[in-house]
Amino acid sequence: MNSLSEANTHFAWDVFQQLKILKKDGNIFYSPFSISAAIAMIQLGAKENTALEIGKVFHFNEVTEENERGTTMDHVEKLENVHHQFQKLLTQLKKPTDAYELNIANKLYGANTFRFLQEYVDNIKKFYLASVESVDFKNAAEETCKKINSWVESQTNGKIKDLFPQNTLESTILVLVNAVYFKGQWDKKFDKKNTVEEKFWLNKDTSKPVQMMKQFDIFNFTSLEDAQAKILEIPYKGKDLSMVLLLPNEVDGLQKLEDQLSAEKLTEWTSSQNMSESLVDLYLPRFKVEEGYDLKAMLIAMGIVDAFSPQSANFSGMTGSLNLVVSKVMHKSFVEVTEEGTEAAASTAITVEYSSPPIHHFHCDHPFLFFIKHNKTNSILFLGRVSSP
Repeated sequence: MNSLSEANTHFAWDVFQQLKILKKDGNIFYSPFSISAAIAMIQLGAKENTALEIGKVFHFNEVTEENERGTTMDHVEKLENVHHQFQKLLTQLKKPTDAYELNIANKLYGANTFRFLQEYVDNIKKFYLASVESVDFKNAAEETCKKINSWVESQTNGKIKDLFPQNTLESTILVLVNAVYFKGQWDKKFDKKNTVEEKFWLNKDTSKPVQMMKQFDIFNFTSLEDAQAKILEIPYKGKDLSMVLLLPNEVDGLQKLEDQLSAEKLTEWTSSQNMSESLVDLYLPRFKVEEGYDLKAMLIAMGIVDAFSPQSANFSGMTGSLNLVVSKVMHKSFVEVTEEGTEAAASTAITVEYSSPPIHHFHCDHPFLFFIKHNKTNSILFLGRVSSP
């Protein structure tokens, strides 16, 4: 493993395994990249075993790029390299564009009884384009809660509200918040005139009516014989980002597909070598998913223990002392998929020249997986499961 994007892909799939247990057959949607970036912010101030545990769970320890001297990096160099790679990617993602709306917002709120080291505050701003704020959890917990919720709402176009319920921050020392908002415009839009009500099969016996969007065009596509599934890539306007759909052949085939999947297979199956341009009859339901997770228990289960333990946490790189511990890690995400996009010059250009190649049917009328990736770096920004649109 030699890059941040590979580390993030592994972490993305690790989180999915945890959420599968939590959500069973339900919808799932989260941003593994945002969670990684947010946790990497606290790793900046972590020392010793606290830092090692975070690095292991997030696969930062496996980033094995060589340093300028041509030798393998030591642990400290690896972490420095990870932070630099995050800085580079966040800078790319935050470039203004009219192609899509994407906001990844990270912030640390610390109790005002602690003074953060200036070096740590400077590094948070430098590497993660984020900020650290001191607040009064003890005497003004309700006001602080409102302040944090208001900030999250403003960062997500009003889509994510009430990240923290009232009366949940009284005994808090440090809160790490990350919120993600994404709304994409397709490179080739779906014509609304073609959207009709169709059945979406929740399982072999049960269906529900959905607004099914339709498009007949050329997409990157592959069929996986062994996995009994198909994969399709839909680029967003500007082609910096794409949505990749993984659809099992059978109505009830998602469980089997998920059981076969791994980070390595996800990368291999969706690689440019494995996918090719094909003429596809695409059906995709309109869907909107908003999910929220308290990540503390999940991160502990994955192996980050010391960060949450008052006896063991070492965040001396943040404050210079050993009496700081992470209390909560909350994550909320929102995605909406509709017909909207740019006027597509090629959407009506399918004429006789495309009549002879085989036409592939890609009908998302039963549960499927999807992820949204940054194409240049192959970083998975969002990953989800649609069980019921």
